[in-house]
Amino acid sequence: MKPSTISDIKKELKTLDKQQTIELCMRLAKYKKENKELLTYLLFDSVDENRFITNIKEEINDLFSHMNTTNMYFTRKSVRKVL
Repeated sequence: MKPSTISDIKKELKTLDKQQTIELCMRLAKYKKENKELLTYLLFDSVDENRFITNIKEEINDLFSHMNTTNMYFTRKSVRKVL
């Protein structure tokens, strides 16, 4: 199946009413973590991007500081978790 172009999707979304658009967004967010993260960013964090970047840096630093480095296996797993 070939996906539609962005312009086609935009035109189709314009024809939907508000409730249908909300339902589509909820379906997207429900099944994929990446979609939910993107919607969260667009709705809540995109207005103050500098604050968002600062929060992400702090979170990454915190995760790295608590990383298990007793064994190379655990170190690799911890790095993957941070990513």
